[in-house]
Amino acid sequence: MDEKKVTFSDWNLADQIETKEDVVGTIEAVIELAIQENDPEYLLKAIGDIARSKGMAQIARELNLDRVSLYKSLSPAGNPSFLTVMKVLDNLGFRLRVEQKVSA
Repeated sequence: MDEKKVTFSDWNLADQIETKEDVVGTIEAVIELAIQENDPEYLLKAIGDIARSKGMAQIARELNLDRVSLYKSLSPAGNPSFLTVMKVLDNLGFRLRVEQKVSA
């Protein structure tokens, strides 16, 4: 009996994002996770994944940024400036909003 070798590829969020609702749901969920875990890396990774799903080269052109630099800054090892994050979010149709934390 021949056994088939099962392999798994890394799951890629960018491959799962197809609609505006997918983007909104992803951003909302990841913001909650980033707050819970006190780790902004979740949000930065999600922004990078969403940007890749739209097309990083297109976003870079629209923002007049270098594509390679944008890829690097939104990679897991990247450290994008706040301005870059704001520009990419704006390009994706989002804005940041601050709200007062509710005390328990």
